[in-house]
Amino acid sequence: MHLCQNIKNEGYGGRIRVLLHGCNGHMGRVVSEIIGSEDTMEIVAGVDPYTAVDNVYPVFPAIDECNVEADVVIDFSSASAVDALLNYCEAKKLPVVLCSTGLSDEQLIRANEVSQNTAVLRSGNMSLGINTLVDLLEKATKIFCDAGFDVEIVEKHHNRKVDSPSGTALMLADAVNDSAGGDYEYVYDRHDRREKRPKKEIGISAVRGGTIVGDHDVIFAGEDEVITFSHRAYSRSVFAKGAVEAAKFLAYKQDGMYDMSDVIAAK
Repeated sequence: MHLCQNIKNEGYGGRIRVLLHGCNGHMGRVVSEIIGSEDTMEIVAGVDPYTAVDNVYPVFPAIDECNVEADVVIDFSSASAVDALLNYCEAKKLPVVLCSTGLSDEQLIRANEVSQNTAVLRSGNMSLGINTLVDLLEKATKIFCDAGFDVEIVEKHHNRKVDSPSGTALMLADAVNDSAGGDYEYVYDRHDRREKRPKKEIGISAVRGGTIVGDHDVIFAGEDEVITFSHRAYSRSVFAKGAVEAAKFLAYKQDGMYDMSDVIAAK
């Protein structure tokens, strides 16, 4: 437990002090609104290269320029900003909820390194619903894959999303693969294939269009029957709410890597 941070927080009226990284992006603004109605939390500073916004807290153009004490970081920025953020959190032993998507393998390795010095929480999707779905998939996979069902995942997002497939789709695929023994291949494109579908593969398809917030279908296709697990996000607030709950959970946790299953288990 970060004792020095606990002492500081007690002097701040007992509220969790949040540093919001990416505060002026769409998700950052949603998080600001949610925390604004919380009695147990307060945003004490934000970081965003776009500072021409009338925020009620100080905003710094870069994380290295932030000199405000905080208890936890909520990150809804971009993959390009995560390297500096991880260095900052490691140096200050500041817990961080990583919500940015499209992180490289190197960045994920770096996040694990940082978790040896402070608490890090990362999930492919911050929605409580998606993370409950992961638990259901782990149980369903043992039944359907053993019975020879094929697995396909279809994800749909708005036309401004730059990474593909989504982190959530990969998170769902990993849940299925791990439960099925870990020997499935992920296939993202079949246009040049001229062969029967192998059994040990998970097809992952991405759709980009309009203002779709986030749709995910996990399809188990067997002989004469199909079972589909679906999640629909109608507002980005579901991800922001999950991130806020994660920050409450993480603020004074011991060093280590956490995910949303830990948040759900603690409820």
